[in-house]
Amino acid sequence: MSQPTFNQSIGVFFIRVLLGLIFCLQGFTKVFKWGIDSMYKNAFETYEDSLPKVITVFTAYYTSYVELIAGFLLIVGFFRNYALYALGSVLLIVSFGHGLKEGIWDLNHVIFRAILLIALFLLPGNWDKWQLGNLLNKTK
Repeated sequence: MSQPTFNQSIGVFFIRVLLGLIFCLQGFTKVFKWGIDSMYKNAFETYEDSLPKVITVFTAYYTSYVELIAGFLLIVGFFRNYALYALGSVLLIVSFGHGLKEGIWDLNHVIFRAILLIALFLLPGNWDKWQLGNLLNKTK
């Protein structure tokens, strides 16, 4: 596989860090600023008429902590693929939830994040040079 150009590496770095920031800060807000219980009451409680409460509570915690942790992992470039898989699951859950409630007429909830996530899946992994994971692998 040929070596990426500087611009290709910068492009993948930018996509990864931007997506990580979007998710991490969303998760940070849910977990530390609003608090999961408060966020649940304001955003998730309305789903209890469509889904069992145990599922909505699990979803509130799961999506919030995955956004926070996997977003951070993307920013620093550690366990990149696992972070992408986890964040992909969040986007599927969010799409299902919004679709269940009112149809997905407003794609702002997922489309931009999905495009960035899919781009990272499709672009060659060796283009993503500046990752903590790469640095740690070189020291072994």
